[in-house]
Amino acid sequence: MTTLRLGALAWPVGRPAGIEGYAARLDAFVAQAAPRADLLLMPEYAPMEIVGGQADEAAELRAMVEIAPAVVEAMRGVARRHGVWLAPGSLPMAAGGRVVNRAPLIAPDGRLAFQDKRMMTRFEAERWGVSPGTGPAVFETPWGRLGLSVCYDAEFPKHVRAQVEAGAWLVLVPACTDSVQGFNRVRFSAQARALENQCFVAVAPTVGLAPWSAALDENHGCAAIYGPVDRGFPEDGVIAQGALDAPGWTFAALDPAGIERVRREGAVLNHRDWPAGPLDAPLAAEFA
Repeated sequence: MTTLRLGALAWPVGRPAGIEGYAARLDAFVAQAAPRADLLLMPEYAPMEIVGGQADEAAELRAMVEIAPAVVEAMRGVARRHGVWLAPGSLPMAAGGRVVNRAPLIAPDGRLAFQDKRMMTRFEAERWGVSPGTGPAVFETPWGRLGLSVCYDAEFPKHVRAQVEAGAWLVLVPACTDSVQGFNRVRFSAQARALENQCFVAVAPTVGLAPWSAALDENHGCAAIYGPVDRGFPEDGVIAQGALDAPGWTFAALDPAGIERVRREGAVLNHRDWPAGPLDAPLAAEFA
């Protein structure tokens, strides 16, 4: 497997004019990064900017679900035009009578696969009525298998672990968080997943204020790429990281051979030593 040039975007939420306006913004961001990257990661719910200005958050959700297939086609067109692998974030889509939060991964020839978000935040479950989607998957690429864990999913070790055990050496995390605390939960979780699985984890958030949108009103985060905290990697595991709330691209060249090596020769072997079964139940300690 060859080195993968990865770009992760802190997407500044805007107010485009319909699908065409969003597609133009997407095309411009991809055009900036395509000369420097093979695969591009964008945030959760970034396309919701298309439907800002509806009566309320429920109306925004309905409007997005209605146009979601056309938005995905616009995403495919951008990936084909620039010849890149594109993970353009996620968007609510209809699935079997429910609405799920679905993240596409698009090949340069337009082939398409999806990863659904499995764990719902309180906002999604209690206010939007978005439902859990299908479980973790992995995607075959020229660089080996990759995983997608959408925002809150990255806060649950078993979701990412299932992808790693299925062969993923890189996990992509599109994120959308409306507070610094929320983003730090995603960031610290991404770093923990990279440490415990000895893999790369990349995060791409929405950033900026959007008072015209009930769903995307406030957005905080930074684009970042994390790796193992071990030999051959930075001492803090941070491969590359943008500034908090600063829009723009963060790039890194990621070598799958480095992951194989640290899993074999690291100072510790977290990936190998993951417990195979359930841990013993804790005992009640006694004081002498």
